[in-house]
Amino acid sequence: MKYLVILFSLVTLISMAFFIISNKGNISPTQKNNITQTKSTENKTSEPVMVVTDNLDTPWSIAFLPDKSMLVSQRNGIVFHISKDGNEEKVGEIPSVKEYGEGGLMGVAVHPNFSVNSYVYFYYTYSENGVNTLNRVVRMGYKNNRLENEQIVVDKIPGGIFHNGGRIKFGPDGFLYITTGDATNPSLSQNKDSLAGKILRVTDDGKPAPGNPFKTQVYSFGHRNPQGLAWDLDKHLWETEHGPSGTWPNCCQDEINVIEAGKNYGWPENVGDNVKSGVEAAVLHSGREIWAPAGLDYLNGSLFFAGLRGEALYEYKIATKRLTAHFKNTFGRIRDVVVGPDNMIYITTSNLDGRGLPKRGDDKIIKINPGKL
Repeated sequence: MKYLVILFSLVTLISMAFFIISNKGNISPTQKNNITQTKSTENKTSEPVMVVTDNLDTPWSIAFLPDKSMLVSQRNGIVFHISKDGNEEKVGEIPSVKEYGEGGLMGVAVHPNFSVNSYVYFYYTYSENGVNTLNRVVRMGYKNNRLENEQIVVDKIPGGIFHNGGRIKFGPDGFLYITTGDATNPSLSQNKDSLAGKILRVTDDGKPAPGNPFKTQVYSFGHRNPQGLAWDLDKHLWETEHGPSGTWPNCCQDEINVIEAGKNYGWPENVGDNVKSGVEAAVLHSGREIWAPAGLDYLNGSLFFAGLRGEALYEYKIATKRLTAHFKNTFGRIRDVVVGPDNMIYITTSNLDGRGLPKRGDDKIIKINPGKL
């Protein structure tokens, strides 16, 4: 009997060890909101958090199709279709994509008249003659679960190993908005003849949108590395932007801005509270804290944006000017934030981008119930 007791104890200890190891990296049920990570299905919207799909490679952007499924761009040039019940299928790969530093396949946007023309837009980094690093926006047809017929819409946007911008979205006016970084050449942000360090506003075939302030593709200038765009119910355009690296006081000060046509947002001379006359001040900046803000969307009076180095889902309540960090240090680096057609918040993790600490199943698309925040 004594030996049976010892044997039973050993089996119990081994089982417990195996359970702990096999669940390494999972979210503890005692963390924020008693998070559960179940596979997402259409009828499980009451859960606070659900993993839609996992084992992706640096998913950069999400765009929903009219049938409520989604297209997801990976920085390596591969595009996946994710069905409403979480089934994943590769639907295309863009061979010209150059995954280099922060560059690669980034933004994706679905044309407002997709049901008629089947157009999907992408922003990506490429190499010209094997030497120059540039970015472009292209349009492709998406039919029968396949991407085809790539057409260049905006080309030769300055690029580099860092600061490529990359977010694209159609606005409520039907025009395509594009964020571009300074490509680590800050002076380009103030050069209105350059496409770097700007927010561009173009027609669906890449021409300057009517009413643009300089009669070019440029809508606003003086940006460092903007990666988030969203409109509120009053159609105000909001943007998130990475502040400078280095040591204080020349560090951090990531920004939330309201974007207006023709306005100068100050980079590189104006940062944080150091804002000269004639330059737009940020609505909010991070001070010494580092958000490294990426994707942005609007829901119920709040702006929700991704934190890369901040490793959080940030919520900025516009009316009260209050900033809250949700799920701090829970999912790791967060790249995109999109409000889905079901009014749920969808985020992508970016732990395989070379700067994160990957966990089991990374990278992931996660659905969050905003009513549980």
